[in-house]
Amino acid sequence: MLEGPAVAAGLVAGALATGADARTRTATALAAAGGGAFGLVDDLTEDTSTRTKGLRGHLGALAHGTVTTGGLKVLGIGATSLVAAAVGTRRRGSALGHLVDVGVNGALVAGTANLVNLLDLRPGRALKASALVSVPFAGSATGGTTGAVLGAGAAAAPADLGERDMLGDCGANALGAVLGSQVAFAAPRAVRWLALAGVVGLTLASEKVSFSAVIQGNDVLRRVDTWGRRAA
Repeated sequence: MLEGPAVAAGLVAGALATGADARTRTATALAAAGGGAFGLVDDLTEDTSTRTKGLRGHLGALAHGTVTTGGLKVLGIGATSLVAAAVGTRRRGSALGHLVDVGVNGALVAGTANLVNLLDLRPGRALKASALVSVPFAGSATGGTTGAVLGAGAAAAPADLGERDMLGDCGANALGAVLGSQVAFAAPRAVRWLALAGVVGLTLASEKVSFSAVIQGNDVLRRVDTWGRRAA
């Protein structure tokens, strides 16, 4: 489980070392640190005797007054994502419009952190997906963060694909938070809304559909998913 904290620390350091402006660097580092910290709490203290799983399960437990480690992670990553969004979102237009932008960006960071964690069910899958999503932003205002994502992924990949280490919630949530930050702090408003709709849609679909089953049933996705993984 040391891979997760190592990746999260690398992402925070990489975000702070990029050539982006100070606000974007700080916001991205905050998002990564929040995702990693609350993911680590869930990794280390989750009660495996209970069957509370998925976003619906944890939110349902919260609604009944029970705080699971997963529920704490939802609240914690949601809060740190909103703080990161408040720091990194530039004001364009009215005060109300700015508040909406902060809310959308915070939801995008938190939602992407959760989505990447949902993908982390096979060796290397979350690392590959994160690299594929991050590369198109290499030339954007948050493009320097792509180096952090690729660097952390390259360092973690051999042991992850070899099934010696795993990202866990700590590493996966940190990766997702950084990817969400790349979109939130660089993309136009319309793109951010579309991205958030996609993240929400995939998250809701995960409650009913197995991502692993979908990948296994598609020849191209299956080949990408198994590439580099040690033989069964």
